[in-house]
Amino acid sequence: MNLATLSASYLRARPLNTALSVILLALGVGTIVLLLLVVGQAEERMHRDARGVDLVVGAKGSPMQLMLAGIYHLDAPTGNIPLSTVALLSKNRMVKRAMPLALGDSWKGHRIVGAGKEYPDHYGAELRDGRFYQKPMEAVLGYEVAQRTGVGVGATFKGAHGIGSDPGDEHEDSYTVVGVLAKSGSVVDRLVLTSIESVWQVHEQHQGPQDDADRKALEEAREVTVVLVQYASPLAAATLPRQINSQSELQAASPAYETARLFRIVGVGIEALRGFAAVLILAAGLSVFIALYTALEERRYELAVMRTLGASPGKLFGLLIGEAFVLSLLGVILGLVLGHGLAAALGAWLESQQQYPVTGLEWRPEELWVAGTALGVGVIAALVPAWRAYRTDVSRTLARG
Repeated sequence: MNLATLSASYLRARPLNTALSVILLALGVGTIVLLLLVVGQAEERMHRDARGVDLVVGAKGSPMQLMLAGIYHLDAPTGNIPLSTVALLSKNRMVKRAMPLALGDSWKGHRIVGAGKEYPDHYGAELRDGRFYQKPMEAVLGYEVAQRTGVGVGATFKGAHGIGSDPGDEHEDSYTVVGVLAKSGSVVDRLVLTSIESVWQVHEQHQGPQDDADRKALEEAREVTVVLVQYASPLAAATLPRQINSQSELQAASPAYETARLFRIVGVGIEALRGFAAVLILAAGLSVFIALYTALEERRYELAVMRTLGASPGKLFGLLIGEAFVLSLLGVILGLVLGHGLAAALGAWLESQQQYPVTGLEWRPEELWVAGTALGVGVIAALVPAWRAYRTDVSRTLARG
């Protein structure tokens, strides 16, 4: 009978102790793996969605809210800004590109974004079906929007004011779907894209009957919600935000700074969860130590008999280490499965809420470090019981038995 068989038979003989050690270790490993997957994927997606956008210009308010609304479309915008702002920014020598967006409406919980074709081009989005919009009240659906709604080219729909509004808040004018985007893995997958003129037309309809003077006044008062700015040179970062923020009606938010601030705020809770998971892993190591140390006293006679049958002290040492390794390995495997399973469940819930999805199928290199640490804790916990097994006094033990 080899060491692996002996270790397995001992663990099966004490199912309660074995289960307790495995569950504690699995909970610790699973929690850390879940955090690695969620935080890692969220950071990657947020950095990917913000690539090429150095500044978000919008109405005065919270800079983080402006960033979340303008880039990630996860919050309500801070307000609108004059259309003339776009022309001023486009003419600024420090600005390489200025992309205006008009927000405010949604359809079945998906944000309707008025933008030029340069916006989907910025994210490398390509058409899967149909064509891009060419006139007002034409729309192109993002990949995820088309998948969730089952709507394709030729369909019509009415937008609603705000995010996730009730059907009663729908506008009178209907959009016609003229295209569907292929999956790009970016924020545009979750958006309904249309021209800025479409957004203006929908909201100007609420003004009632209009003559030429009224229409001219409306055109002069047209606004956009945010402008996504790309710097012409790194030097612009030092002067352009300050120049914009000095204007009473405008505000500039840096996506890099605000995203880092967001993760610092969220990071407090994440670090607390990581600390709790580390405590669980240490508790699992203590459980392994107590289980093996207690069992060692019960098995002294058995170990002494093994010595008389030819087992070396090293074999007894390896037996205890092997039992700890098997316990830890079971806990690590169960923890990895648990972490990825929880990530998949969380991803499914987030997708149902039309938020940033998380996949449990992704493997992250840091998981190897977590698995190795957990295995190491279990093996280290067994060193004292294993050493005592190694030092078993055969004659004294047999005399007592």
